[in-house]
Amino acid sequence: MAPPASDPAKIQQIQQFLNSVLSQRGPSALPYAETTKWLIRQHLLTLISSHSSLEPKTATFTHNDGRSAILLQADGTIPMPFQGVSYNIPVVIWLLESYPRDPPRVYVNPTRDMIIKRPHSNVSPSGLVSLPYLHAWVYPSSNLLDLAAQLSAAFSRDPPLYSQRRPQSSGSGYARPSPSPPIGSGYSRPSPSIGSGYARPPPPSYQQQQQTDDAAEVYKRNAINKLVEMIHVDLVTMRSAREAEAEELLSLQANLKRREEELNNGLQEMASEKETLEQELQVISMNTDVLDSWVRDNQGKSDNLFVDLDVDSAFICMETMSKQMLECTASDLAIEDVVYSMDKSFRDGLLPFDQYLRSVRLLSREQFFHRATAEKVKGMQMEAQVASIAARLQL
Repeated sequence: MAPPASDPAKIQQIQQFLNSVLSQRGPSALPYAETTKWLIRQHLLTLISSHSSLEPKTATFTHNDGRSAILLQADGTIPMPFQGVSYNIPVVIWLLESYPRDPPRVYVNPTRDMIIKRPHSNVSPSGLVSLPYLHAWVYPSSNLLDLAAQLSAAFSRDPPLYSQRRPQSSGSGYARPSPSPPIGSGYSRPSPSIGSGYARPPPPSYQQQQQTDDAAEVYKRNAINKLVEMIHVDLVTMRSAREAEAEELLSLQANLKRREEELNNGLQEMASEKETLEQELQVISMNTDVLDSWVRDNQGKSDNLFVDLDVDSAFICMETMSKQMLECTASDLAIEDVVYSMDKSFRDGLLPFDQYLRSVRLLSREQFFHRATAEKVKGMQMEAQVASIAARLQL
């Protein structure tokens, strides 16, 4: 059991308690996943820091099928503002084995003089609490602090408990007097150890025991006390070391969790980049096949060419798309040269500013249309090449 978090010392004791129970191994270990224990600890510490009336405990929880397990719980009260007055509703928040991936189990825990309201929209007759926040629990964003706020808001709208009136212990119409006399009455109640005015002598066995205590027994008793004190100091030191080690391991676990997420993101980025590179490699392979096919088709034709061959007539567009692609590319490059010359003339002061802006605007618009047409033709040519290669592979 951990004390309520009313000051920093109590919060530190709660941290030590959680570190101790969550770091246990073997048969006594709590049935939570090792990868989520650090998050469970963080959820409880955040809850206790905001609601000091709750305290973490370990207790035995019995499932509906008869299974029992030692689980963590937050036991205490939740504030409930109602009609301008703040009331405290006793609750127990159980962290089941699958927490925090699944929501906790919340029960209203009425005292002897309280009764659960029937019917209630959020609390069953057995005390089980049902809230939309619990049904819409999302890991890892949902937490106990927000759950406590939802509980307080729901209870404020419809209080789940009310006090039952106790019957009067006496119907005579007056209060029953206290058995003890009032202060200042002049006498005091005799003590049971007082007889006829003298103290009772100690029993004979006690006198014999005092007489038989010799130096050896005193030395033995002192040695045992010293040994117990040394063992206690060693246990306290060992516990402090284990708690520090557990705190370090929990911190390391959180860092490893964060690095795992970073590695997963890196692997996803590398997989996406690999897919992009494979697509580019496929395009390069297709272009290589096209070039190899062109080289095989035109190999040996250089022997029939004349020495004084005109360079401009060396390449002839055999199809409409190639001719259109050549014209768009030539126009784009020509406009680029014109803009460069106009820019140089403007810097030299040979071209007025307004004429320069007007000409650049017109040429840029024309250049945009030429480039857009070239991109469209390029895509159509690529589709035709793919279809040609596919037909060739089928043959």
